[in-house]
Amino acid sequence: MLFVGDDWAEDHHDVEIQDESGRRLSKARLPEGVAGMARLHAMLGEHLDPDADADQVGGQVAVGIETDRGPWVHALVAAGYRVFAVNPLQSSRFRQRHSVSGAKSDAADAHTLADMVRTDSHQLRQVAGDSELAEAVKVVTRAHKTLIWERTRHVQRLRSALREFFPAALEAFEDLASPDALELLGKAADPESAARLTRSQITAALRRARRRHVTERTEQIHTALRAEQLTQPPAVAAAYAATVRSQVALLTTLNAEIDIMEAEVSTHFGQHPDAEIYLSQPGLGVILGARVLAEFGDDSHRYADAKARKNYAGTSPITRQSGKQKFVLARYVHNDRLLDALGRQAFSALTASPAARAYYDQLYNRGKDHNAALRQLANRLVGILHGCLKTNTLYDEHTAWPTFHQDVA
Repeated sequence: MLFVGDDWAEDHHDVEIQDESGRRLSKARLPEGVAGMARLHAMLGEHLDPDADADQVGGQVAVGIETDRGPWVHALVAAGYRVFAVNPLQSSRFRQRHSVSGAKSDAADAHTLADMVRTDSHQLRQVAGDSELAEAVKVVTRAHKTLIWERTRHVQRLRSALREFFPAALEAFEDLASPDALELLGKAADPESAARLTRSQITAALRRARRRHVTERTEQIHTALRAEQLTQPPAVAAAYAATVRSQVALLTTLNAEIDIMEAEVSTHFGQHPDAEIYLSQPGLGVILGARVLAEFGDDSHRYADAKARKNYAGTSPITRQSGKQKFVLARYVHNDRLLDALGRQAFSALTASPAARAYYDQLYNRGKDHNAALRQLANRLVGILHGCLKTNTLYDEHTAWPTFHQDVA
């Protein structure tokens, strides 16, 4: 066996190769790309059995690297090497076992990673062999969610600017990212211009945004924009208006791109063979189902059992016990994107599944607060999803909740 530590950067990789005794066989700084990968193969080839076939050679190499994606990682997996994605916090703690001085270098990090896969590979997570479809779903769902996060940031910036010089706009528009609000703010970005908007202009914007109760909303917006308010000096107001128009342009573009990316998510997710199973789960639609699939992956060997899937999801609690003291806490380290999607699923399942609602009510009545009960419901739903994927069956309320379903019935 050969053990490789790979400390990666944007344009290079510091690597170290060790044998089973921990003896350093070679080290080098390799460039990112085809040339660097070719040199790594050559370095490993100097220490491997030349008569072994490709499968045997790949199984004799374990690589530790602090990422689980990218062309370099994909090339390592394609070569048949066992690749372990090491959490940077894990490698930091491992480094402190041998040195407390705080010294750090790229070459030393490569040495640490090689040591980790040599001695602790059974404690590390091997990079999953997800299908190309699952990887494609992950790319588009993460891009879609990132755009939504960006829109939220720009809405907060727009809200902050309006609060400083145009508070009437916050009274007029409940949702600053809505098409009608963006259209009207683009036409009238300052209090003086907004007060001159006519009812017909407001009505037309609401109709284009397909709003309900157009007449009532028109009057509310018209009245709010003409209400008396504290103002800034003209020069300052003009400067704020420029920032508002900038944010409006960005939000308009983000809205359009989010819609485009949402269509991409639907298309890619619909092509995956597990899509029907995910969509059968209570609380999961196309977007949430795609996010959950993307973050879990579709490697059938990645999770040994339902508990392993729950631990990765971050929905299962952790227990800290010392003597007579025992604490049950939520997991602090988790996949933010996955836990967010599962939390939204659990909330939606309260109305989609009577048994899930009964389970939540039981937890709440026993003294758990809303978030804790929702997290435990999400944990239960992850276990149900794991069973459906393992047996390749769709969700069934009777099978998933035998006790609670009888109680509800």
